[in-house]
Amino acid sequence: MSYFRSDLTNLPAYVAGKPGSDPSIIKLSSNEMPFGTLQAVRSVLDRDLDTLNAYPDMGAVAMREAIADFHGVDIAQVAVSNGSVNMIEKIVDAVCDPGTEVVMAWRSFEAYPIAVTLAGAVSIQVPVTDDGEHDLVAMAEAVTDKTRAILLCSPNNPTGTAFTHTELEDFLGRVDSSIPVILDEAYIDFARLEDPVRSEELLQSHPNLIILRTFSKVYSLAGLRIGYTLAHAEVAEVLRAIATPFGVNTLAQAAAIAALGDTDEVKKRSDFIVSERERLLEALDGLGYKIPRSQGNFVWFAMTDVEPFVEVANRHLITVRPFAGDGVRVTIGSEEANDRIIAAATEYSQRG
Repeated sequence: MSYFRSDLTNLPAYVAGKPGSDPSIIKLSSNEMPFGTLQAVRSVLDRDLDTLNAYPDMGAVAMREAIADFHGVDIAQVAVSNGSVNMIEKIVDAVCDPGTEVVMAWRSFEAYPIAVTLAGAVSIQVPVTDDGEHDLVAMAEAVTDKTRAILLCSPNNPTGTAFTHTELEDFLGRVDSSIPVILDEAYIDFARLEDPVRSEELLQSHPNLIILRTFSKVYSLAGLRIGYTLAHAEVAEVLRAIATPFGVNTLAQAAAIAALGDTDEVKKRSDFIVSERERLLEALDGLGYKIPRSQGNFVWFAMTDVEPFVEVANRHLITVRPFAGDGVRVTIGSEEANDRIIAAATEYSQRG
């Protein structure tokens, strides 16, 4: 006997990155940062350890104030969540009725179709281009009277590509303002474009834009699960109302505030990742790989048969993230880790 809806039988499972089986193996399968906890964060965690008998601030006021100041928006435009995936689920569930549709690029973040299915809606997956980019024109054309939301991921996980401010502004102009456009910018801190998306600016003229950010990546806080949203005040108010009560814990709120204040160290870390990304991409180009020009903290090897590459990576003591039939995503890590990626890619390219 099953107590659950029949459509959940085929619910795609989220696959976490595989860890190494011993300390000599470097995990490059989950887009985690190769750095430890920021010192500024360590200090506030130690300070607040004796307060865990009490519930956290349900309104996360101090955290929302810090986020608002950081982005130059009003606190009323900020909502927080237990990781950005939690917010995605909340938004999709709130806007969708059974049988309605959510348009997304594919391949993109694998949590999207799971959230859509849980809401009883249908994923309309628009293929990315041969270069791994969102086909924004095709996505706009995929909108119908059943569309309840559009999901964009830039930089896109797992292909790494990002669209420009001009491209996003043009896309928003094509979409009716009654349809929420959810922009997932989990990896935006690693993007280095000539025309970078200025999403806070677009909020002023596009009330249907909902921006998602996370502390899991550049801030090295994946273990605390902290996400947030920037939106028009009316939208953010609803998102706070439907949020899981006490969804962001005491330590997470304190850590987020401290991390936002440690701009120099965060910038130093993101610059290191970008520098190593360019070194890695140059090496892969020299080996003959056609790698999308990543703007994230990972690179994408498009291939249909992924297991041989995974096996080679394992021999070089790194774990990578395969996506069956599509490709392999490899996180950019320490210099040693990236040297191992190059060595594995070199061996793989020399296979007969």
